[in-house]
Amino acid sequence: MIGGGGHCKSVIDAAESARYPDSEPVFKIVGILDTADKVGTDVLGYPVIGTDDDIPALIGSMPGVHFVITVGHIKTARIRQAIAARVVEAGGRFATIVASTAHVSRHAVLGEGSVVLHGAMVNAGAEVGKQCIVNTLANIEHDARVGDFCHISTGAMVNGDCAVAGGVFLGSQSVMLNGARIDGEGSIVAAASFVRKTITIPGIYAGNPAILMKRL
Repeated sequence: MIGGGGHCKSVIDAAESARYPDSEPVFKIVGILDTADKVGTDVLGYPVIGTDDDIPALIGSMPGVHFVITVGHIKTARIRQAIAARVVEAGGRFATIVASTAHVSRHAVLGEGSVVLHGAMVNAGAEVGKQCIVNTLANIEHDARVGDFCHISTGAMVNGDCAVAGGVFLGSQSVMLNGARIDGEGSIVAAASFVRKTITIPGIYAGNPAILMKRL
């Protein structure tokens, strides 16, 4: 896991909960990569074994190793995007994690490296891109489209037939009206906001209805 903060703890819990039908764990967590000053510490009992600079060495020494980006996404996806590019450049692969209490329809698509945390729903016909965070109790409804590197935050709701561009942050308990779109890549929708119509300009949006507060 790359990044040892609060989001890492949530992903660890989701990974630990994932079990095969015979109750064997799906994932074995090898360790955490974080900043140099954190090496030698632990996160929920899992050791911080190195930094991002150790990614190529880990790939070389552990042929079956997969990475999960556990750096959070609040204001921008750029850090997560940079980490993903570094792993890909080194020839690495990503794990996709779905918590035991989450539901991802077998008729949905979930991109590589994405995580779906406890109580979240990805319904039939939905498509979620690569490296997304579908956070606790979030709901992505039927036929919705969510681009790469998005964060659908706690309790947020992407209703049916909605579309979300890449790198968007949808704040806690925000709601997108059925069929609404966020076409502005990297946009931020504040917590508890209501997206009623298409958003075309990349920016920070807030309110009910959500209006542009600042261009990005």
